[in-house]
Amino acid sequence: MKNITVLYLTILNLFSLCIYAQQAKVSRADKKYDNYAYIDAIKTYERIAEKGYQSPEMFQKLGNAYFFNSELDKAAKWYDQLFALTNDVDPVYYYRYAYCLRSTGDVKKADEMLKTYNEKTGNTGKGIQYSKEVNYMDKIKANSGRYKIKNAGINSKYSDYGSSFYNDKLVFTSARDTGSLGQRKHSWTNQYFTNLYQANLSSDSLIPAMPVKFSKSVRSKFHEASAIFTKDGKTMYFTRNNYLEGKKGKDGDRVTLVKIYKATFGKEDWENVTELPFNSNNYSTAHPALSPDEKTLYFVSDMPGTLGESDIFKVNINADGTYGNPQNLGSLINTPGKETFPFVSDDNELYFSSDTQPGIGGLDIFVSKINEDGTFDEVQNVGTDANSPQDDFAYIINSKNRIGFLSSNRPGGKGYDDVYQFLETKRLIPKCKAELSGTVSELATGENLPNSKITLFDEMHKEIKSTETDDKGNYMFKGLEIDKTYSIRAEKEDYSTTEKTISIGPEDCKNDLDLGFEKKLCKVAVGDDLGKCFGIKWIYFDFDKAIIRDVATLDLAKILDVMGQYPNMKIDIRSHTDSRGSYKYNEGLSDRRAKATKDWLIKNGIAPDRLLSKGYGETKLVNRCSDGVQCTEDEHQQNRRSEFIITAL
Repeated sequence: MKNITVLYLTILNLFSLCIYAQQAKVSRADKKYDNYAYIDAIKTYERIAEKGYQSPEMFQKLGNAYFFNSELDKAAKWYDQLFALTNDVDPVYYYRYAYCLRSTGDVKKADEMLKTYNEKTGNTGKGIQYSKEVNYMDKIKANSGRYKIKNAGINSKYSDYGSSFYNDKLVFTSARDTGSLGQRKHSWTNQYFTNLYQANLSSDSLIPAMPVKFSKSVRSKFHEASAIFTKDGKTMYFTRNNYLEGKKGKDGDRVTLVKIYKATFGKEDWENVTELPFNSNNYSTAHPALSPDEKTLYFVSDMPGTLGESDIFKVNINADGTYGNPQNLGSLINTPGKETFPFVSDDNELYFSSDTQPGIGGLDIFVSKINEDGTFDEVQNVGTDANSPQDDFAYIINSKNRIGFLSSNRPGGKGYDDVYQFLETKRLIPKCKAELSGTVSELATGENLPNSKITLFDEMHKEIKSTETDDKGNYMFKGLEIDKTYSIRAEKEDYSTTEKTISIGPEDCKNDLDLGFEKKLCKVAVGDDLGKCFGIKWIYFDFDKAIIRDVATLDLAKILDVMGQYPNMKIDIRSHTDSRGSYKYNEGLSDRRAKATKDWLIKNGIAPDRLLSKGYGETKLVNRCSDGVQCTEDEHQQNRRSEFIITAL
């Protein structure tokens, strides 16, 4: 992404390096390198290298020159040479090398370099950001295949990127040569300074027409880029070098940084170009984006408080037109690397690009849902084909028809960076926030229990929130995440705490989970069903089987435990069948089931003289499913059961 580096060169930390042979040629190259004249430096260093000259410092500079211009395959070539020569380098080169290797597809070697970077630095910075999720490629793969992408048809042989919607137009940034004799190139990239261009959009397919230059009134002789517009079309925010009313601002190193400017539309054209109050001559602000309600401005900066090379910030736009204090979006969004090009959709989803969030190479596009309280959901890589091993950025989307545009320097383009049009065929973030509701009741009686404490836990069993059941024993949690696993715990005085887990699928907007309590103290008498006291409704059997299921052993263990506590307790095991099969066969089957239950308890330590067993066949059905009645398998299952009647205490 050749020209985006222009907006961030002052963010990058260049190393002071020396070359010890062919001093005259190298010193001339060094001078240009120190002034960021990468094009000439590359030519000089490469010519020297082709003659067989080798030194770590030179390979560092060659790699850096390409790295800072986002030509990562060429940077990888020279970092290869560097590491072939020595491993005694600043740890940052392990990270840069890994970054380039990932772009070229050598993920295994990239991970090795990142591991070394972590070992050498001992920090949890960039390297950890990539390696903290061992399955991140699986997640990216799961998110992939959701886009149909094509060239937008507005690109030149120069750099074109950073589009936005403006009424029925697409406004984008371009470094194209318009033929003007006064057009100026920048020595950093050999590219023309960028201007804003616009192209009409058709109402149905959003295919842009041939572009023309945007308003002359916001144009300067330096860079203009990344314009956005309010929905009424009367206000625009855009990025420009520190240049206003013919005056160029510079920082302490005499470098002209970039700032965000605002303009309003007058009777015929844009006017009142002013810089925003949180700009500074000493740091950059760039790439503005608006929230759907236009009360919040998002932007990129390396201002004090930045976590990495560049972070995404937000600032409130007050009703009187003033601005609040910029706030960093935090470590969930920002990393020790570069985050850039934010965009907020009408669905309140933040799209942005990062070179350090787990990706497939270069800058990748990511998305996170913005919650009502301003927090962010999990950051997700939007997957391929939106992302490539190269730089992918400046993502915008029409939330209604899911058509949008992104910028990339992937192979097959027309210029350095190109604008691509896409159709999102399947949404990554679901339309709904999941709801989870249910009823809490006593297992033995089925009575609903009000004022029970219900606690929600995440998949790491960290408490999220708690509530109480209403007067009917009902509870509800809203705003849950799709594709997550939660645990629900119910607590009430005089009852044993109960807990269940539920996984919420991608389409599960509404979810039900009932909870049943067992009483801590249960009074029993001869003739009672011990199973009811402990919430055991029945011991299930398969159709035509008398084998204890594994799922039943937990409930049988409860019986086992109670009988251990009460050595004088005796029980009568009564087993039953459904109505399918003959009366005589079912009587024999139920006898075998009762005996199987008795044998299980004896095998696990209960004396035989404390147990009776009898089969009742189909004589004591618990529902309507008698002979000749059509019933579901679940209904028949309810009759295939064992009961535990207390005969002595």
